[in-house]
Amino acid sequence: MPVVKIIELIGSSPKGWEEAVENAVKEASKTVKNIKGVHVKRCTAKVEDNKIVEYRADVKIAFIVER
Repeated sequence: MPVVKIIELIGSSPKGWEEAVENAVKEASKTVKNIKGVHVKRCTAKVEDNKIVEYRADVKIAFIVER
């Protein structure tokens, strides 16, 4: 029976929330193997001069633990 571990990250992007999620998964994949899913908990944004300058996605990434 596999063991699944979940880590929480915040991804960011100047373009949008979807890319912020993709960036979080991309960065996690550099050190984490067997990623099986991502859960988007919350989306926020940084605002300057009444404009969104950075999109942020708080995500949980699930992966299988190798024994």
